[in-house]
Amino acid sequence: MAGGGKTKGMRLLLWATLGVLAAACASIGRPEGGARDETPPVFVRSDPAPGSRNVMPTKITAYFDENIQLEDAFSKVIVSPPQKTPPQVSANGHRLTAELRDTLKPNTTYTIDFADAIKDLNEGNILDGFALDFSTGPDIDTLRISGVVLQAENLEPAQGMLVGVYSNYTDTSITKVPFDRVARTNQLGQFTIRNLPEGQYRIFAVNDLNRDNHWDRSEDIAFYDDVIVPSVESIEVTDTLYSSTGADSLNVRQGIRYLPNDVLLTWFNENYKPSYLADYKRPERRKISLTFAAPQDTLPQVTIVDGAPGAGRDISEWALLQKNATLDSLVYWIADTAVVASDSLRLDVRYQKTDTLDRLVWTSDTLRFFFRDQKEKKKKKKKDDEDKPRFTVDSITGDTTFLPPPDMEYLGFSAKSGTTQELGVPLLIESSLPLATLDSAAIKLVTMVDTIWTPVGFTMRPDSVNPLQLNRIDATWTPGGKYKLTIDSLAAVSIYGPWNRPFEHQFTLKQPEDYANLKINLPGLDSLQAVVELINNSDAVVKRAVKPAGQSFADMKLITPGKYYLRLFIDDNRNGKWDTGNMAELLQPEEVYYYSKGLNLKKNWDIEQDWDIYEVAVDAQKPYAIKKNKPKLKRGEKAPTDGFENEDEDGFGNNPFGGRDATGGFGGRGGMGGFGPNGLRRADNSGLNAR
Repeated sequence: MAGGGKTKGMRLLLWATLGVLAAACASIGRPEGGARDETPPVFVRSDPAPGSRNVMPTKITAYFDENIQLEDAFSKVIVSPPQKTPPQVSANGHRLTAELRDTLKPNTTYTIDFADAIKDLNEGNILDGFALDFSTGPDIDTLRISGVVLQAENLEPAQGMLVGVYSNYTDTSITKVPFDRVARTNQLGQFTIRNLPEGQYRIFAVNDLNRDNHWDRSEDIAFYDDVIVPSVESIEVTDTLYSSTGADSLNVRQGIRYLPNDVLLTWFNENYKPSYLADYKRPERRKISLTFAAPQDTLPQVTIVDGAPGAGRDISEWALLQKNATLDSLVYWIADTAVVASDSLRLDVRYQKTDTLDRLVWTSDTLRFFFRDQKEKKKKKKKDDEDKPRFTVDSITGDTTFLPPPDMEYLGFSAKSGTTQELGVPLLIESSLPLATLDSAAIKLVTMVDTIWTPVGFTMRPDSVNPLQLNRIDATWTPGGKYKLTIDSLAAVSIYGPWNRPFEHQFTLKQPEDYANLKINLPGLDSLQAVVELINNSDAVVKRAVKPAGQSFADMKLITPGKYYLRLFIDDNRNGKWDTGNMAELLQPEEVYYYSKGLNLKKNWDIEQDWDIYEVAVDAQKPYAIKKNKPKLKRGEKAPTDGFENEDEDGFGNNPFGGRDATGGFGGRGGMGGFGPNGLRRADNSGLNAR
């Protein structure tokens, strides 16, 4: 077992690999049967036999008690130690054949792990965790390491991920050397690395996209902070035996347990992307765009080469920048009419690019931007249109108003919210074109007081990133109040000349009683900063609240009524956002937890909810309803409830796991059994045995 490690958290692991086999032969998992055929195929024999020694087979044949089929064998079946060429695996009737296409090493124990690729032909019952082993020498290794791999950011089970170990690990092994021994995760994210010799190991999980059996920087990865020393222990195993009459009896026998069987790996991606100019274009005459393959720290330097008056001019002199927060998507609105009129522009773009040594260096490209207006089809004008007057005369005052040409362009305004304005959400007004001038005196905000529109004082704050966002309108809002924002004609002029027509936006503010409020008590986290996120049924964040260090709760106000879930992460660096890991710095991603039940938040409710993030095992925390990598259900098996059926009167749904908690295992589901309660072996060893 690994030792040492940090103690910043205690995470329980519900699942533990079934390690109660008396001998290191074929490993078979089998759940209980029933009236319907719900049992997976049963292994009968193989050639060579499981555990054979001094053999150098090129083909392994296994036989089962019924017809079988294979599912995605190319991806799921794996040979350990890994081979450059994967085996050729096929099924025919009761027989399974695996042809090895690489040379075998002498005095080496080999494992062919079929994961969950085998199932019966008729009902599709999966045989999970089946493996065959043999040795090319006189001895066979038998130790194992088992655990589960989850995605660090959202606790999704990692399906089909490669898990591997090194016995002689150096800082460069993970990027250059194939793993010593490997396994793949099943649909629940579980894994078992089999047939290990005695020794010390470092363990990793990799999304091995190029199948080279080690990590490339753009791939997903998980790592365990400490050394693992596999071992075995003797245990008593109780079997239930059934007679032909249906009577049952208990039989106690000696077995062995392979340890560790509770390793938790949480994978992350460093979000590393080489930096280069990915795309450039001129989608409109007045716009050019630059797109980079990775976030940028600095803006590019752009100057005109030719194609318009003023060669050598910096782009800041003749265009307005619209950018995103990461500076990898840039739109330049061309303000200079001479540049706009030019059909062809040649620009010198100097930017940072990743070189072959993975360093950011400045480079320059000369780019050509074309834009040619499409020829408009000539429309036949009706004589009535030609004779139609371009002015109107008021019948009472006699005043004449000249009408603009029918195809004249105007500057437009739009409100980013509808006729009902949420409390706590800013009122945002956006323009269709960047503005050259804006007369703030021509913008008025009024509210209805006793049937009379009454002026309201307000302020406007421009957006520094998006030049199209006119302003954020801030005022002392009255809940339930009716408001009207107006912008007079000619109040604004765009950088291209068009002005605006009158604009009006009427809206009503919601009342506080239209919302729910939630207070989450978080025992045991007083010394840590955490961020609590309210998420919807798509696992998307709806609202976020920071629980600072020294405080034991988080508050969320003005929540739109609905059904939600809770996620939390430990904000180690206190920057208010979830941070991924880093292999070079051996930095783990920030820990994530889910509240295992759904919350039904109703209108005009103030709810106080206790949440011990360590109470439910980490691999059982994420509610089934929002889990994306759902395990396949057996025929006749019902999915766990989503936590909102049979709601109690306080609005909280039942446990979507049917009351299952950290004190029990999966009980043989998919061929795996839980010993529960289990102490978690986190990637930083901060586990605590049996709460």
